Amino acid sequence: QVQLVESGGGLVQAGGSLRLSCAASGRTLSSYGTGWFRQAPGKEREFVAARTRIGITYYADSVKGRFTSSRDNAKNTVYLQMNSLKPEDTAVYYCASARTAGVTTNVDGYDYWGQGTQVTVSS
Repeated sequence: QVQLVESGGGLVQAGGSLRLSCAASGRTLSSYGTGWFRQAPGKEREFVAARTRIGITYYADSVKGRFTSSRDNAKNTVYLQMNSLKPEDTAVYYCASARTAGVTTNVDGYDYWGQGTQVTVSS
């Protein structure tokens, strides 16, 4: 059984930083692409960042230059470093494991999801 467990969310002031973690069991994350998505109240889940099996990264325009996706193969964990946070970054953040070694901005491209972690950025 594949499980993704996120941690690291919380409340931070605008301009601050957080690092989200996503630890996996039942699947070797380095064999697949991984993605980060977020969902604000009343909005659809949106793409934030993704990393292919070989380490190519993609970011939404809204977070480019502020967020960084990384992976620790030994810990079977992926991370999302979020800097210069803005109130509009407030959302529940989800990690996901892709169906293939590649990635997509579409939620349908991912078959396993974490439970989500709340990030709240105050102004």
